[in-house]
Amino acid sequence: TEANMDLSFMYRWFKNCNLVRNLSEKYVFITGCDSGFGNLLARQLVDRGMRVLAACLTEEGAQKLQQDTSYRLQTTLLDVTKSENIQAAAQWVRDQVGEQGLWALVNNAGIGLPSGPSEWLTKEDYVKVINVNLVGLIDVTLHMLPMVKKARGRVINVSSSGGRVAVIGGGYCVSKFGVEAFSDSIRRELHYFGVKVSIIEPGNYRTSILGKENIVSRMRKLWERLPQETRDSYGEEYFCIYTEKLKNTLQLAEPKIIDVTNSMEHAIVSRSPRIRYNPGLDAKLLYLPLAKLPTPVTDFILSRYLPRPADSV
Repeated sequence: TEANMDLSFMYRWFKNCNLVRNLSEKYVFITGCDSGFGNLLARQLVDRGMRVLAACLTEEGAQKLQQDTSYRLQTTLLDVTKSENIQAAAQWVRDQVGEQGLWALVNNAGIGLPSGPSEWLTKEDYVKVINVNLVGLIDVTLHMLPMVKKARGRVINVSSSGGRVAVIGGGYCVSKFGVEAFSDSIRRELHYFGVKVSIIEPGNYRTSILGKENIVSRMRKLWERLPQETRDSYGEEYFCIYTEKLKNTLQLAEPKIIDVTNSMEHAIVSRSPRIRYNPGLDAKLLYLPLAKLPTPVTDFILSRYLPRPADSV
């Protein structure tokens, strides 16, 4: 068995060492490079000597990234909710990559808020998140696919543990479940074109996905715009406990985001990228098991995390 262990370890090690050739000539297009995973990944790939096409939402984000990196990185402005914006970005990428095509598309842009109990939210709250995380991702992918096919390259979609188990209300998990389904569909369809599709499902990491504003004041705004009847049914105590728990969860977020960018990098440079990556101990030990348990068991466990409303049975 010792020998078997060694063999399986060596097999895995060789698979990991098995890098794609000519990485220095290959182009990678990444969305959401202003901060967080996208920003760090762009820097990592420049250090690896790849050609990085970094899409940022803001002019400041783009300038800062450009200043901190080399001629190997170029930036463009992109709001993934605007189709004409995506068309322009796709044309820009086409002009850069020419006949060799696009080796990797990394759909990383995303937002997390508004989130909270579903009844506290409006349709507009849902649409805001779904338009960025799902519709925008689909739109970008459809525009870039011809170039990825040309390179027989990769698509890397950033989902979440929340794409496997719905841990919070609002558009976030809804959008990430959608990303999982879209990724599964295109992976099967693009298989024969030699295009590989990977899904990144990070646990709870500390990025600016939650915006600048304090989470407590955001929750307070959701609460205060509710009709009195709805507030009475939950009760003030529910609001306080829910908000406190959410704040604690966010404070426990893992700052070591390099786990996530290393997964993304593996999906880009390895000759055998995985279908799913689960960076984070919480993803591996909490969320994934929760996703695989029978639904009533998952319900029982997750319902322990929610406070009891005033009107509870």
